[in-house]
Amino acid sequence: MCQRRIASHNIPLFYTDLKREIMTTTSCLLGIDIGTSGTKTILIDPVGRVLARATAEYPLYTPQAQWSEQEPDDWWQAVCATVQSVLQQSEVPPQHIVGIGLSGQMHGSVFLDENNRVIRRALLWNDQRTAEECKWITSTVGAENVVNYISNPVLTGFTAGKIVWLRNHEPHHYARVKKVLLPKDYIRYKLTGEFATEVSDASGTALFDVKKRRWSEEMLHAIGVPLQWMPACYESPEISGRISEQAAALTGLHPGTPVAGGGGDQAAGAVGNGIVEPGVVSSTVGTSGVVFAYSAEPVVDPQLRLHTFCHAVPGAWHLMGVMLSAGGTLQWYRDTFCQMEKAIAPSLGKDPYELICAEAAQAPECCEGMILLPYLTGERTPYPNPNARGVLFGITRRTNRSHTARAVLEGVAYGLRDSFEILTEMKVPITQVRTSGGGGRSKIWRQILSDVTGHAHSVINVDEGPALGVALLAGVGTGLYATVAEACNAAIQITDTLLPCNLSHAAYTRQYGLYKTLYQHLKEDFDAVADI
Repeated sequence: MCQRRIASHNIPLFYTDLKREIMTTTSCLLGIDIGTSGTKTILIDPVGRVLARATAEYPLYTPQAQWSEQEPDDWWQAVCATVQSVLQQSEVPPQHIVGIGLSGQMHGSVFLDENNRVIRRALLWNDQRTAEECKWITSTVGAENVVNYISNPVLTGFTAGKIVWLRNHEPHHYARVKKVLLPKDYIRYKLTGEFATEVSDASGTALFDVKKRRWSEEMLHAIGVPLQWMPACYESPEISGRISEQAAALTGLHPGTPVAGGGGDQAAGAVGNGIVEPGVVSSTVGTSGVVFAYSAEPVVDPQLRLHTFCHAVPGAWHLMGVMLSAGGTLQWYRDTFCQMEKAIAPSLGKDPYELICAEAAQAPECCEGMILLPYLTGERTPYPNPNARGVLFGITRRTNRSHTARAVLEGVAYGLRDSFEILTEMKVPITQVRTSGGGGRSKIWRQILSDVTGHAHSVINVDEGPALGVALLAGVGTGLYATVAEACNAAIQITDTLLPCNLSHAAYTRQYGLYKTLYQHLKEDFDAVADI
Protein backbone atom coordinates (compact mmCIF):
# COMPACT_ATOMS: atom_id res chain seq x y z
CA MET A 1 0.00 0.00 0.00
CA CYS A 2 1.29 3.49 -0.80
CA GLN A 3 2.27 6.01 1.81
CA ARG A 4 -0.37 8.75 1.79
CA ARG A 5 -0.41 12.10 3.48
CA ILE A 6 -4.00 12.99 4.32
CA ALA A 7 -4.84 16.60 5.05
CA SER A 8 -8.21 17.27 6.65
CA HIS A 9 -9.51 20.81 6.95
CA ASN A 10 -12.29 21.55 9.37
CA ILE A 11 -14.42 24.44 8.18
CA PRO A 12 -14.75 27.05 10.97
CA LEU A 13 -18.30 27.30 12.30
CA PHE A 14 -18.48 30.70 13.91
CA TYR A 15 -22.10 30.70 14.89
CA THR A 16 -24.33 28.21 16.69
CA ASP A 17 -27.08 28.97 14.18
CA LEU A 18 -24.85 27.98 11.28
CA LYS A 19 -23.77 24.77 13.01
CA ARG A 20 -27.41 23.85 13.66
CA GLU A 21 -28.32 24.64 10.06
CA ILE A 22 -25.56 22.45 8.70
CA MET A 23 -26.41 19.57 10.99
CA THR A 24 -30.01 19.62 9.82
CA THR A 25 -29.20 20.02 6.13
CA THR A 26 -30.71 17.08 4.27
CA SER A 27 -29.42 17.88 0.79
CA CYS A 28 -25.62 17.80 0.82
CA LEU A 29 -23.47 17.06 -2.22
CA LEU A 30 -20.11 15.28 -2.40
CA GLY A 31 -17.43 16.04 -4.99
CA ILE A 32 -14.41 13.78 -5.53
CA ASP A 33 -11.48 14.79 -7.75
CA ILE A 34 -8.82 12.19 -8.58
CA GLY A 35 -5.88 14.44 -9.42
CA THR A 36 -2.31 13.68 -10.44
CA SER A 37 -0.74 14.62 -7.12
CA GLY A 38 -3.63 13.56 -4.91
CA THR A 39 -7.36 13.08 -4.44
CA LYS A 40 -9.52 15.88 -3.06
CA THR A 41 -12.98 15.34 -1.62
CA ILE A 42 -15.37 18.09 -0.53
CA LEU A 43 -18.84 18.18 0.98
CA ILE A 44 -21.06 21.18 0.19
CA ASP A 45 -24.54 22.38 0.99
CA PRO A 46 -27.01 23.57 -1.70
CA VAL A 47 -25.62 27.15 -1.73
CA GLY A 48 -22.06 25.95 -2.25
CA ARG A 49 -20.73 26.34 1.28
CA VAL A 50 -17.93 23.85 1.90
CA LEU A 51 -18.77 21.84 5.01
CA ALA A 52 -15.62 19.70 4.97
CA ARG A 53 -12.69 18.90 2.72
CA ALA A 54 -9.84 16.42 2.73
CA THR A 55 -6.94 15.51 0.46
CA ALA A 56 -4.70 12.45 0.21
CA GLU A 57 -1.50 12.31 -1.81
CA TYR A 58 0.06 9.35 -3.63
CA PRO A 59 3.17 8.58 -5.71
CA LEU A 60 3.79 9.17 -9.41
CA TYR A 61 6.16 6.76 -11.11
CA THR A 62 8.54 7.64 -13.98
CA PRO A 63 10.21 4.34 -14.96
CA GLN A 64 11.80 6.06 -17.96
CA ALA A 65 12.28 9.67 -19.05
CA GLN A 66 8.99 11.19 -20.23
CA TRP A 67 6.98 8.23 -18.88
CA SER A 68 4.34 8.81 -16.20
CA GLU A 69 2.34 6.13 -14.35
CA GLN A 70 0.23 5.62 -11.23
CA GLU A 71 -1.34 2.72 -9.34
CA PRO A 72 -5.16 2.85 -9.63
CA ASP A 73 -5.46 1.25 -6.19
CA ASP A 74 -3.68 4.28 -4.74
CA TRP A 75 -6.53 6.43 -6.07
CA TRP A 76 -9.09 4.11 -4.50
CA GLN A 77 -7.38 4.09 -1.11
CA ALA A 78 -7.23 7.89 -1.25
CA VAL A 79 -10.95 8.09 -2.08
CA CYS A 80 -11.86 5.85 0.85
CA ALA A 81 -9.68 7.88 3.23
CA THR A 82 -10.89 11.33 2.13
CA VAL A 83 -14.58 10.37 2.06
CA GLN A 84 -14.30 8.95 5.57
CA SER A 85 -12.53 12.13 6.66
CA VAL A 86 -15.15 14.57 5.36
CA LEU A 87 -17.95 12.52 6.88
CA GLN A 88 -16.17 12.53 10.23
CA GLN A 89 -15.37 16.26 10.08
CA SER A 90 -18.84 17.40 9.06
CA GLU A 91 -20.86 14.98 11.18
CA VAL A 92 -23.41 15.01 8.36
CA PRO A 93 -25.36 11.72 8.25
CA PRO A 94 -24.40 9.83 5.06
CA GLN A 95 -28.06 9.55 4.03
CA HIS A 96 -28.16 13.38 3.79
CA ILE A 97 -25.77 13.23 0.83
CA VAL A 98 -28.18 13.26 -2.09
CA GLY A 99 -25.64 13.03 -4.90
CA ILE A 100 -21.97 12.38 -5.65
CA GLY A 101 -19.91 13.72 -8.55
CA LEU A 102 -16.61 12.38 -9.85
CA SER A 103 -13.80 14.26 -11.56
CA GLY A 104 -10.30 13.21 -12.46
CA GLN A 105 -7.16 13.65 -14.49
CA MET A 106 -8.01 13.11 -18.14
CA HIS A 107 -6.64 10.72 -20.78
CA GLY A 108 -5.21 8.11 -18.38
CA SER A 109 -5.68 4.42 -19.14
CA VAL A 110 -6.80 1.79 -16.64
CA PHE A 111 -6.71 -1.67 -18.21
CA LEU A 112 -8.97 -4.31 -16.62
CA ASP A 113 -9.03 -8.06 -17.25
CA GLU A 114 -12.01 -10.43 -17.43
CA ASN A 115 -12.22 -10.46 -13.62
CA ASN A 116 -12.20 -6.63 -13.54
CA ARG A 117 -8.73 -6.56 -12.00
CA VAL A 118 -6.15 -3.93 -12.93
CA ILE A 119 -3.59 -5.40 -15.35
CA ARG A 120 -0.78 -2.82 -14.96
CA ARG A 121 -0.16 0.70 -13.73
CA ALA A 122 -2.18 3.37 -15.50
CA LEU A 123 -0.43 5.49 -18.14
CA LEU A 124 -1.17 9.16 -17.41
CA TRP A 125 -2.07 12.27 -19.38
CA ASN A 126 1.53 13.59 -19.36
CA ASP A 127 3.10 10.32 -20.49
CA GLN A 128 4.94 10.86 -23.78
CA ARG A 129 5.89 7.30 -24.77
CA THR A 130 3.27 6.92 -27.49
CA ALA A 131 4.66 9.23 -30.20
CA GLU A 132 5.18 6.41 -32.72
CA GLU A 133 1.75 4.93 -31.96
CA CYS A 134 0.09 8.31 -32.55
CA LYS A 135 1.87 8.63 -35.88
CA TRP A 136 0.70 5.13 -36.81
CA ILE A 137 -2.92 5.90 -35.89
CA THR A 138 -2.90 9.13 -37.91
CA SER A 139 -1.30 7.40 -40.91
CA THR A 140 -3.60 4.37 -40.72
CA VAL A 141 -6.83 6.33 -40.33
CA GLY A 142 -5.77 9.32 -42.42
CA ALA A 143 -5.25 12.78 -40.94
CA GLU A 144 -8.41 14.21 -42.52
CA ASN A 145 -10.50 11.26 -41.37
CA VAL A 146 -9.14 11.59 -37.83
CA VAL A 147 -10.43 15.17 -37.58
CA ASN A 148 -13.74 14.18 -39.15
CA TYR A 149 -14.17 11.34 -36.66
CA ILE A 150 -13.00 13.00 -33.40
CA SER A 151 -12.59 16.77 -34.14
CA ASN A 152 -9.00 16.67 -32.83
CA PRO A 153 -5.58 15.29 -33.74
CA VAL A 154 -4.24 12.16 -32.03
CA LEU A 155 -1.76 13.38 -29.40
CA THR A 156 0.65 11.50 -27.17
CA GLY A 157 -1.27 12.23 -23.99
CA PHE A 158 -4.54 10.81 -25.29
CA THR A 159 -5.83 7.33 -24.48
CA ALA A 160 -5.91 5.80 -27.97
CA GLY A 161 -2.12 5.83 -28.32
CA LYS A 162 -1.76 4.12 -24.95
CA ILE A 163 -3.95 1.21 -26.04
CA VAL A 164 -1.92 0.73 -29.21
CA TRP A 165 1.32 1.05 -27.21
CA LEU A 166 0.16 -1.77 -24.95
CA ARG A 167 -0.56 -3.91 -28.01
CA ASN A 168 2.88 -3.17 -29.48
CA HIS A 169 5.05 -3.36 -26.36
CA GLU A 170 3.22 -5.49 -23.79
CA PRO A 171 1.21 -8.01 -25.82
CA HIS A 172 0.94 -10.32 -22.80
CA HIS A 173 -0.97 -7.56 -21.00
CA TYR A 174 -2.94 -6.53 -24.08
CA ALA A 175 -4.23 -10.09 -24.52
CA ARG A 176 -5.93 -9.85 -21.11
CA VAL A 177 -7.74 -6.53 -21.67
CA LYS A 178 -11.53 -6.57 -21.41
CA LYS A 179 -12.20 -2.96 -20.38
CA VAL A 180 -10.42 0.40 -20.68
CA LEU A 181 -11.39 3.06 -18.15
CA LEU A 182 -10.36 6.64 -17.44
CA PRO A 183 -9.09 7.38 -13.91
CA LYS A 184 -12.32 8.76 -12.43
CA ASP A 185 -14.31 6.01 -14.12
CA TYR A 186 -12.24 3.33 -12.40
CA ILE A 187 -13.31 4.97 -9.13
CA ARG A 188 -16.91 4.94 -10.39
CA TYR A 189 -16.59 1.19 -10.95
CA LYS A 190 -15.20 0.73 -7.42
CA LEU A 191 -18.05 2.81 -5.95
CA THR A 192 -20.96 1.48 -8.00
CA GLY A 193 -19.92 -1.62 -9.93
CA GLU A 194 -20.86 0.19 -13.16
CA PHE A 195 -18.67 0.69 -16.24
CA ALA A 196 -19.52 4.24 -17.29
CA THR A 197 -18.00 7.54 -18.35
CA GLU A 198 -19.33 10.88 -19.56
CA VAL A 199 -18.87 13.06 -22.61
CA SER A 200 -16.26 15.56 -21.41
CA ASP A 201 -13.70 12.96 -20.29
CA ALA A 202 -14.45 10.63 -23.22
CA SER A 203 -13.64 13.55 -25.56
CA GLY A 204 -9.98 13.26 -24.56
CA THR A 205 -9.51 9.63 -25.55
CA ALA A 206 -9.12 10.24 -29.32
CA LEU A 207 -11.82 7.56 -29.67
CA PHE A 208 -14.91 9.76 -29.25
CA ASP A 209 -17.11 11.54 -31.80
CA VAL A 210 -17.19 14.96 -30.15
CA LYS A 211 -19.80 16.40 -32.51
CA LYS A 212 -22.25 13.50 -32.05
CA ARG A 213 -21.35 12.97 -28.36
CA ARG A 214 -20.85 9.20 -28.69
CA TRP A 215 -18.00 6.72 -29.17
CA SER A 216 -16.59 6.85 -32.68
CA GLU A 217 -17.14 3.36 -34.04
CA GLU A 218 -15.29 4.42 -37.19
CA MET A 219 -12.16 5.35 -35.21
CA LEU A 220 -12.29 2.27 -33.00
CA HIS A 221 -12.71 -0.04 -35.98
CA ALA A 222 -9.92 1.62 -37.94
CA ILE A 223 -7.32 0.95 -35.24
CA GLY A 224 -8.68 -2.41 -34.10
CA VAL A 225 -10.01 -1.51 -30.65
CA PRO A 226 -13.27 -3.32 -29.69
CA LEU A 227 -16.23 -1.06 -28.93
CA GLN A 228 -17.15 -3.32 -26.00
CA TRP A 229 -13.95 -2.26 -24.22
CA MET A 230 -15.44 1.22 -23.88
CA PRO A 231 -17.80 2.05 -20.97
CA ALA A 232 -21.33 3.38 -21.43
CA CYS A 233 -21.31 7.16 -21.94
CA TYR A 234 -23.57 9.73 -20.24
CA GLU A 235 -24.04 13.47 -20.16
CA SER A 236 -22.16 14.88 -17.18
CA PRO A 237 -25.11 15.55 -14.81
CA GLU A 238 -26.83 12.22 -15.56
CA ILE A 239 -26.93 9.55 -12.87
CA SER A 240 -24.57 6.75 -13.91
CA GLY A 241 -24.81 4.40 -10.92
CA ARG A 242 -25.42 4.11 -7.18
CA ILE A 243 -23.17 3.37 -4.23
CA SER A 244 -22.88 -0.39 -3.70
CA GLU A 245 -23.09 -2.13 -0.34
CA GLN A 246 -19.41 -3.05 -0.56
CA ALA A 247 -18.30 0.54 -1.33
CA ALA A 248 -20.55 1.85 1.45
CA ALA A 249 -18.80 -0.40 3.97
CA LEU A 250 -15.38 0.89 2.87
CA THR A 251 -16.21 4.60 2.61
CA GLY A 252 -19.02 5.25 5.08
CA LEU A 253 -21.35 6.41 2.31
CA HIS A 254 -25.02 5.41 2.25
CA PRO A 255 -25.85 2.48 -0.06
CA GLY A 256 -27.86 3.55 -3.08
CA THR A 257 -26.60 7.16 -3.13
CA PRO A 258 -26.67 8.30 -6.79
CA VAL A 259 -23.40 9.02 -8.59
CA ALA A 260 -23.53 11.50 -11.48
CA GLY A 261 -21.49 11.26 -14.67
CA GLY A 262 -19.20 14.03 -13.46
CA GLY A 263 -16.48 15.41 -15.70
CA GLY A 264 -12.88 15.38 -16.78
CA ASP A 265 -10.91 17.67 -14.51
CA GLN A 266 -10.87 20.61 -16.89
CA ALA A 267 -14.56 20.59 -17.77
CA ALA A 268 -15.43 19.98 -14.11
CA GLY A 269 -13.12 22.78 -13.03
CA ALA A 270 -14.78 25.05 -15.56
CA VAL A 271 -18.16 24.34 -13.96
CA GLY A 272 -16.56 25.02 -10.56
CA ASN A 273 -15.42 28.39 -11.96
CA GLY A 274 -18.75 29.21 -13.61
CA ILE A 275 -17.49 28.91 -17.19
CA VAL A 276 -20.93 28.02 -18.49
CA GLU A 277 -21.70 30.87 -20.91
CA PRO A 278 -20.01 32.56 -23.90
CA GLY A 279 -17.32 35.15 -23.13
CA VAL A 280 -16.36 33.79 -19.70
CA VAL A 281 -12.97 32.06 -19.95
CA SER A 282 -10.95 30.23 -17.32
CA SER A 283 -7.18 30.21 -16.89
CA THR A 284 -6.09 27.41 -14.59
CA VAL A 285 -2.59 26.88 -13.28
CA GLY A 286 -2.47 23.41 -11.77
CA THR A 287 0.13 20.78 -12.61
CA SER A 288 -0.77 21.62 -16.19
CA GLY A 289 -1.97 24.99 -17.45
CA VAL A 290 -5.32 25.29 -19.20
CA VAL A 291 -7.22 28.05 -20.96
CA PHE A 292 -10.86 27.00 -21.34
CA ALA A 293 -13.60 28.74 -23.35
CA TYR A 294 -17.29 27.84 -23.58
CA SER A 295 -18.72 27.19 -27.05
CA ALA A 296 -22.31 26.63 -28.12
CA GLU A 297 -21.08 24.71 -31.18
CA PRO A 298 -18.28 22.18 -31.81
CA VAL A 299 -15.92 24.71 -33.43
CA VAL A 300 -12.54 23.30 -34.54
CA ASP A 301 -9.29 25.27 -34.74
CA PRO A 302 -8.19 24.92 -38.41
CA GLN A 303 -4.60 24.41 -37.25
CA LEU A 304 -5.64 21.97 -34.47
CA ARG A 305 -3.71 23.85 -31.79
CA LEU A 306 -6.68 23.87 -29.41
CA HIS A 307 -8.77 20.88 -28.36
CA THR A 308 -12.48 20.79 -29.15
CA PHE A 309 -14.23 18.71 -26.48
CA CYS A 310 -17.74 18.24 -25.14
CA HIS A 311 -18.49 20.47 -22.16
CA ALA A 312 -19.91 19.12 -18.92
CA VAL A 313 -22.89 21.37 -19.72
CA PRO A 314 -25.32 19.23 -21.76
CA GLY A 315 -25.50 20.31 -25.38
CA ALA A 316 -22.42 22.54 -25.15
CA TRP A 317 -18.76 22.22 -26.12
CA HIS A 318 -15.52 23.95 -25.21
CA LEU A 319 -12.23 25.00 -26.73
CA MET A 320 -9.19 24.25 -24.61
CA GLY A 321 -5.50 25.06 -24.82
CA VAL A 322 -3.21 22.94 -22.65
CA MET A 323 0.40 23.43 -21.60
CA LEU A 324 1.70 20.27 -19.96
CA SER A 325 3.89 21.77 -17.23
CA ALA A 326 2.60 24.96 -15.63
CA GLY A 327 2.41 24.54 -11.87
CA GLY A 328 4.47 21.42 -12.55
CA THR A 329 7.34 23.68 -13.61
CA LEU A 330 7.17 25.61 -10.34
CA GLN A 331 6.98 22.30 -8.46
CA TRP A 332 10.16 21.15 -10.23
CA TYR A 333 11.85 24.44 -9.30
CA ARG A 334 10.77 24.05 -5.66
CA ASP A 335 11.94 20.47 -5.37
CA THR A 336 15.23 21.06 -7.19
CA PHE A 337 16.41 24.44 -5.92
CA CYS A 338 14.36 25.43 -2.88
CA GLN A 339 15.31 23.10 -0.06
CA MET A 340 15.75 26.10 2.24
CA GLU A 341 12.21 27.32 1.58
CA LYS A 342 10.85 23.82 2.16
CA ALA A 343 12.75 23.60 5.45
CA ILE A 344 11.72 26.94 6.96
CA ALA A 345 8.18 27.32 5.59
CA PRO A 346 6.50 25.20 8.32
CA SER A 347 8.03 27.28 11.11
CA LEU A 348 6.70 30.42 9.43
CA GLY A 349 3.24 28.93 8.99
CA LYS A 350 3.56 29.28 5.21
CA ASP A 351 3.67 27.10 2.13
CA PRO A 352 7.08 26.99 0.35
CA TYR A 353 5.38 28.34 -2.76
CA GLU A 354 4.49 31.52 -0.88
CA LEU A 355 8.16 32.10 -0.10
CA ILE A 356 9.18 31.41 -3.70
CA CYS A 357 6.56 33.83 -5.06
CA ALA A 358 7.58 36.49 -2.55
CA GLU A 359 11.16 36.16 -3.77
CA ALA A 360 9.99 36.37 -7.40
CA ALA A 361 8.27 39.65 -6.58
CA GLN A 362 11.70 41.16 -5.80
CA ALA A 363 12.89 40.75 -9.40
CA PRO A 364 12.04 43.24 -12.18
CA GLU A 365 9.45 42.30 -14.76
CA CYS A 366 10.95 40.51 -17.75
CA CYS A 367 13.82 39.40 -15.47
CA GLU A 368 16.39 41.51 -17.36
CA GLY A 369 15.95 39.32 -20.41
CA MET A 370 15.85 35.90 -18.76
CA ILE A 371 13.21 33.61 -20.28
CA LEU A 372 12.11 30.14 -19.25
CA LEU A 373 10.60 27.76 -21.80
CA PRO A 374 8.42 25.56 -19.53
CA TYR A 375 8.43 22.43 -21.67
CA LEU A 376 9.58 20.04 -18.94
CA THR A 377 7.27 17.22 -20.06
CA GLY A 378 7.00 18.04 -23.75
CA GLU A 379 4.24 20.36 -24.90
CA ARG A 380 0.76 20.28 -26.35
CA THR A 381 -0.52 23.83 -27.12
CA PRO A 382 0.46 25.37 -29.44
CA TYR A 383 3.24 22.85 -30.17
CA PRO A 384 2.14 19.18 -29.96
CA ASN A 385 5.73 18.09 -29.44
CA PRO A 386 6.66 15.33 -26.98
CA ASN A 387 10.36 16.09 -27.57
CA ALA A 388 10.20 19.71 -26.38
CA ARG A 389 12.41 20.43 -23.36
CA GLY A 390 12.65 23.12 -20.71
CA VAL A 391 15.15 25.91 -21.40
CA LEU A 392 16.45 28.74 -19.19
CA PHE A 393 17.71 31.45 -21.55
CA GLY A 394 19.50 34.73 -20.86
CA ILE A 395 21.52 33.99 -17.70
CA THR A 396 24.13 36.63 -16.79
CA ARG A 397 26.39 37.31 -13.80
CA ARG A 398 23.58 39.53 -12.43
CA THR A 399 21.14 36.62 -12.39
CA ASN A 400 20.06 35.63 -8.88
CA ARG A 401 17.40 33.45 -7.25
CA SER A 402 14.68 36.08 -7.51
CA HIS A 403 15.26 36.41 -11.26
CA THR A 404 15.04 32.65 -11.69
CA ALA A 405 11.89 32.31 -9.60
CA ARG A 406 10.18 35.11 -11.53
CA ALA A 407 11.30 33.63 -14.86
CA VAL A 408 9.37 30.47 -13.94
CA LEU A 409 6.19 32.45 -13.25
CA GLU A 410 6.57 34.52 -16.40
CA GLY A 411 7.43 31.51 -18.58
CA VAL A 412 4.20 29.80 -17.57
CA ALA A 413 2.28 33.02 -18.26
CA TYR A 414 3.78 33.20 -21.77
CA GLY A 415 2.72 29.59 -22.34
CA LEU A 416 -0.86 30.42 -21.36
CA ARG A 417 -0.82 33.52 -23.56
CA ASP A 418 -0.29 31.21 -26.53
CA SER A 419 -3.81 29.87 -25.98
CA PHE A 420 -5.33 33.33 -25.49
CA GLU A 421 -3.76 34.43 -28.77
CA ILE A 422 -5.35 31.49 -30.62
CA LEU A 423 -8.79 32.20 -29.12
CA THR A 424 -8.51 35.83 -30.25
CA GLU A 425 -7.45 34.70 -33.72
CA MET A 426 -10.54 32.46 -33.86
CA LYS A 427 -12.72 35.40 -32.77
CA VAL A 428 -13.84 33.63 -29.60
CA PRO A 429 -15.21 36.35 -27.25
CA ILE A 430 -13.26 36.97 -24.02
CA THR A 431 -15.24 39.28 -21.74
CA GLN A 432 -14.05 37.89 -18.41
CA VAL A 433 -11.18 35.65 -17.26
CA ARG A 434 -11.43 33.65 -14.06
CA THR A 435 -8.26 32.09 -12.72
CA SER A 436 -7.79 29.20 -10.33
CA GLY A 437 -5.19 26.76 -9.07
CA GLY A 438 -1.83 27.87 -7.71
CA GLY A 439 -1.65 30.77 -10.15
CA GLY A 440 -4.94 32.13 -8.84
CA ARG A 441 -3.95 31.87 -5.18
CA SER A 442 -0.70 33.79 -5.67
CA LYS A 443 -1.34 37.51 -6.09
CA ILE A 444 2.03 38.13 -7.76
CA TRP A 445 1.51 35.27 -10.23
CA ARG A 446 -2.03 36.43 -10.94
CA GLN A 447 -0.76 39.94 -11.66
CA ILE A 448 1.90 38.52 -14.01
CA LEU A 449 -0.79 36.48 -15.79
CA SER A 450 -2.92 39.60 -16.16
CA ASP A 451 -0.02 41.73 -17.42
CA VAL A 452 1.30 39.10 -19.84
CA THR A 453 -2.07 38.27 -21.43
CA GLY A 454 -3.57 41.77 -21.26
CA HIS A 455 -6.76 40.41 -19.66
CA ALA A 456 -8.00 41.17 -16.15
CA HIS A 457 -7.91 38.03 -14.01
CA SER A 458 -10.63 37.43 -11.40
CA VAL A 459 -10.94 34.94 -8.56
CA ILE A 460 -14.15 33.58 -7.06
CA ASN A 461 -15.38 32.90 -3.54
CA VAL A 462 -14.50 29.20 -3.61
CA ASP A 463 -11.31 27.64 -4.92
CA GLU A 464 -12.35 24.01 -4.98
CA GLY A 465 -12.11 23.61 -8.75
CA PRO A 466 -13.16 20.24 -10.20
CA ALA A 467 -14.43 18.86 -6.87
CA LEU A 468 -16.91 21.74 -6.59
CA GLY A 469 -17.85 21.42 -10.26
CA VAL A 470 -18.82 17.78 -10.04
CA ALA A 471 -20.66 18.31 -6.75
CA LEU A 472 -22.78 20.92 -8.56
CA LEU A 473 -23.27 18.56 -11.51
CA ALA A 474 -24.53 15.92 -9.08
CA GLY A 475 -26.95 18.54 -7.76
CA VAL A 476 -28.30 19.01 -11.28
CA GLY A 477 -28.58 15.28 -11.82
CA THR A 478 -30.52 14.78 -8.59
CA GLY A 479 -32.86 17.73 -9.18
CA LEU A 480 -31.51 20.22 -6.61
CA TYR A 481 -30.89 22.63 -9.51
CA ALA A 482 -32.70 22.83 -12.81
CA THR A 483 -29.59 23.59 -14.90
CA VAL A 484 -25.82 23.79 -14.57
CA ALA A 485 -26.02 27.58 -14.90
CA GLU A 486 -28.50 27.72 -12.01
CA ALA A 487 -26.15 25.62 -9.88
CA CYS A 488 -23.22 27.94 -10.63
CA ASN A 489 -25.26 31.05 -9.87
CA ALA A 490 -26.21 29.57 -6.49
CA ALA A 491 -22.62 28.86 -5.45
CA ILE A 492 -20.19 31.20 -7.25
CA GLN A 493 -19.40 34.91 -6.91
CA ILE A 494 -16.35 36.95 -8.00
CA THR A 495 -14.38 38.25 -5.01
CA ASP A 496 -11.37 40.04 -6.54
CA THR A 497 -10.06 41.22 -9.90
CA LEU A 498 -6.55 42.30 -10.91
CA LEU A 499 -6.34 44.59 -13.94
CA PRO A 500 -3.38 44.52 -16.33
CA CYS A 501 -0.89 47.40 -16.33
CA ASN A 502 -0.59 48.78 -19.86
CA LEU A 503 3.13 49.53 -19.54
CA SER A 504 3.86 46.07 -18.18
CA HIS A 505 1.75 44.46 -20.90
CA ALA A 506 3.74 46.30 -23.57
CA ALA A 507 7.05 45.14 -22.05
CA TYR A 508 5.86 41.57 -21.76
CA THR A 509 4.57 41.63 -25.34
CA ARG A 510 8.06 42.46 -26.60
CA GLN A 511 9.57 39.61 -24.60
CA TYR A 512 6.74 37.24 -25.60
CA GLY A 513 7.89 37.64 -29.22
CA LEU A 514 11.32 36.39 -28.21
CA TYR A 515 9.77 33.56 -26.20
CA LYS A 516 8.00 32.29 -29.33
CA THR A 517 11.11 32.65 -31.48
CA LEU A 518 13.20 30.56 -29.09
CA TYR A 519 11.04 27.49 -29.62
CA GLN A 520 11.31 27.77 -33.40
CA HIS A 521 15.11 28.07 -33.19
CA LEU A 522 15.38 25.06 -30.88
CA LYS A 523 12.77 22.73 -32.39
CA GLU A 524 15.27 20.58 -34.31
CA ASP A 525 17.63 20.56 -31.32
CA PHE A 526 14.83 19.18 -29.14
CA ASP A 527 14.47 16.28 -31.57
CA ALA A 528 18.22 15.68 -31.47
CA VAL A 529 18.19 15.59 -27.66
CA ALA A 530 15.33 13.08 -27.72
CA ASP A 531 17.38 10.82 -30.03
CA ILE A 532 20.28 10.94 -27.57
